[in-house]
Amino acid sequence: MQRYLSFIAVSVLAVSAWSQPVVPAPEPVAPPASALTDVPVPAPVVAPVPAAVPAVAQPILIVGSNTLADAAAINAAIAGSPEGAEIVIRGACLINQTIRLLGRRAYRGESRTGTVLKQADGANLVALVASAGFLDNTDYTGTPVAVRHLTLDGNKANNAQAATAGLVLRSWLSVVEDLHITGMGGDGLRLTNRSANGTGLKNSQVNGRISDNFIENSGRHGVFVEDTGNSVTDWTLSDNWIASSGVDGIHMDNAAGWVVERNHIYGVPQHAIYAHRCFATSICDNYIEGFGETKQAGTWCGIHAIVQGGAASTIGNNRIFNFGGEKEPDSIYRYLAVSVKYGTGVVTVTGNAIRGAGTPRGTGLYYTAAEGLRLTVVSTGNAVEGVNTPRFVDARVTVTTGL
Repeated sequence: MQRYLSFIAVSVLAVSAWSQPVVPAPEPVAPPASALTDVPVPAPVVAPVPAAVPAVAQPILIVGSNTLADAAAINAAIAGSPEGAEIVIRGACLINQTIRLLGRRAYRGESRTGTVLKQADGANLVALVASAGFLDNTDYTGTPVAVRHLTLDGNKANNAQAATAGLVLRSWLSVVEDLHITGMGGDGLRLTNRSANGTGLKNSQVNGRISDNFIENSGRHGVFVEDTGNSVTDWTLSDNWIASSGVDGIHMDNAAGWVVERNHIYGVPQHAIYAHRCFATSICDNYIEGFGETKQAGTWCGIHAIVQGGAASTIGNNRIFNFGGEKEPDSIYRYLAVSVKYGTGVVTVTGNAIRGAGTPRGTGLYYTAAEGLRLTVVSTGNAVEGVNTPRFVDARVTVTTGL
């Protein structure tokens, strides 16, 4: 009976709870107008839409056939290419017209052995490859180019009527690397302010790099910086092998602002490095095996630097030898010579290693200035052996050990 009464009491309470009247929820009250302006409303979050990915231009491939049709095919592909294109040349190509390099493009082979451009017999070209501005005789420098990873063969034995240059550059901010240039009747590589008909530049041609090339068997200079004005300055010439040139290994009409470093030069009839108009120039860490190897009598230098007033240049850590000997009895051999073009020249000559051939004809360090000019040389830490005169200093030269 007790359990039954408890059940009735619980049931009554449950019914009572479910039977309470439902009170409606209050209507939302809008905030005052001032609240709407005082409280910032967060901006909706919009997911970014991925930008369209630009199409990547494919290289333009030309496959050589080793026939006289190759040069025309290469030039047609270049002429039809857009700015920014990469022109890739594969295989052996027979060249009977100069390959014309348009600016704002890159040109490359697949390797030095995989891409060979050889001058055809009797073509007698002014250049195997050249900047368009050189061929067009413009008076302004060309836009940048890059040339890489191929061989240029001048075939000079079968092109005796022309002093063909391997590569003629008349473009600023350009790069030349990993080329094998061989057998040219003229210069291996020429960087010039002049066009094919001799037109000079009216603007500058600066800020390029020539590196990691093997240049051999050139009829004149291995590398020729030709500048009849004052345009071709501030380049880097580094890490090249320059062998068996007809005249000089490196010949620079204008060395202003240049860095000439870590080049290996051998087989040199006259000067290994001739650097005219040095102005803030660096000639460092070059290895010169020999110079003055011609039978022609003359005064020959391992390095001949002609400095200008108004700046200072550095010549350091070069190794200069004459392994072939100072053979011509009427010649004079100067391993490192410095002279002045104008004003008071200032140069440091430090840490160079010179070892001569032991004849009466050799001078290790040669410092001179012409009448009315002056030269200041900080000369220290140089090793000079095997020469008749370790150092010559004339009366207009001041030599110090620096600070």
